[in-house]
Amino acid sequence: MLLVVDVGNSHTVLGLYDGKELAGQWRVVTSNYRTGDELHILLAMLLQSIGVRPENIKGCCVSSVVPPLNGAIQHVSMRAFGIEALMVEPGVKTGIMLQCENPREVGADRIANAAGALVEHTGPLIVIDFGTATTFDVITERMEWLGGVIAPGVQLSADSLFERCARLPRVDIVAPKTVIGRNTVTNIQAGLTYGYADMVDGLVARIVKELGQTPKVIATGGFSRLISSVSSRIDIVDPLLTLKGLRAIYERNIGKCE
Repeated sequence: MLLVVDVGNSHTVLGLYDGKELAGQWRVVTSNYRTGDELHILLAMLLQSIGVRPENIKGCCVSSVVPPLNGAIQHVSMRAFGIEALMVEPGVKTGIMLQCENPREVGADRIANAAGALVEHTGPLIVIDFGTATTFDVITERMEWLGGVIAPGVQLSADSLFERCARLPRVDIVAPKTVIGRNTVTNIQAGLTYGYADMVDGLVARIVKELGQTPKVIATGGFSRLISSVSSRIDIVDPLLTLKGLRAIYERNIGKCE
């Protein structure tokens, strides 16, 4: 079995693959201050919840945008499973050509997303990840990662409004029935949902104009279903995209893990 781990700024998503089948999936809060012992206990509890023993894990692949946790994760992989985790970093074979000015700047999660998109689709593609930041990745038909866009995430924007505007309340992020809000809560909800959808649609239109092609648009991440429901330019929502990419990268470097 293969354990894949995507360490994000706000949440860490873990997936357990038995061959091509996803046998387990979890989302936990990312904390820079967790020790290796804490991570070991947490991982043991997650595996126990679906009846999987540590000795069943034969491989581990990790993408991380939180460098302080990388050492602890590698330590836990060796301690719990007796295997060295494959970290998505420069030198790892991904099948993607990074055609940007500084490839070392590209986040491991964005590379995993691109790899996941190319498992089931061919370019040109735009991959949008609605995480702590909202990222757009542009991939050509030649499997080239050209670059993209980074914008503040939906939750980050909502939190900033609550923290920086004394009279504005914290709200549930849902799409109201109308764009014209009739109270403060629906005003904020409209801005966060329809506003982000229009940002997505506008940026996709600009990317399409620059490319001179019409790429398929794939969305992933926590708010992908919500924003896609009010966006006109998102073609596919795939919440497992990053995990699929990590499995593909592991197989490209190490081989299949049954």
